[in-house]
Amino acid sequence: MKAPSLPQLGLEDLRPGDAYDLAPRTTAEGLSFDALTLDAFDIEGGTLIACDLAGVRAPEGSTRYAQVLESRVKRLDVPVLRGTRSRWRDVEVRGSRLGSVESFDSAWEAVHFVDCRLGFVNFRGSTLQDVTFTDCTIDELDLGQSKITRFAAPGTRISRLDVAQATLRDVDLRGADLDGLAGVPSLRGATISSLQLQQLARLLAESHGIAVEG
Repeated sequence: MKAPSLPQLGLEDLRPGDAYDLAPRTTAEGLSFDALTLDAFDIEGGTLIACDLAGVRAPEGSTRYAQVLESRVKRLDVPVLRGTRSRWRDVEVRGSRLGSVESFDSAWEAVHFVDCRLGFVNFRGSTLQDVTFTDCTIDELDLGQSKITRFAAPGTRISRLDVAQATLRDVDLRGADLDGLAGVPSLRGATISSLQLQQLARLLAESHGIAVEG
């Protein structure tokens, strides 16, 4: 099994940015943002390249059709983030709190979440490659109908994981704490631990029409 490749960031000589640089359909490159409180974190249709965002707060946000490239995001606090058909590549997200994340039909490559608290995360119909969740808490992770290559979730608790009709390759779930799982027949291409196998035995049996009694 191949492990996910982590993003390699070289964020140097960044210039200070402000709220006006985070706007729809604009390009922000080589900027650092610190302790911003916004009415909305809205970069819809825009591009962030080699940026460092730290301590950005907003009640809602949109990254729909946006590109986030070679950037670091720390302490992002956005209860509702809409990111349909967005592209994220070589991005590190640390210590952030995101409630509802709508990122279906998107492309994520070399993205690393670390110590994040996430609510409902919708990646349905997306392409994920080299994506890692480390020491995170996720209420629900929907990977249905997605193509997942090299994925891991060490130290991460996922209350409900949905992989229905997904295509998995080199998906390592051994370090994750899984409370619920949907789409068991689509687990081909995933690796689980012997303990997880015991915990998921009833779900695996039910998916094959086997009754477990006694």
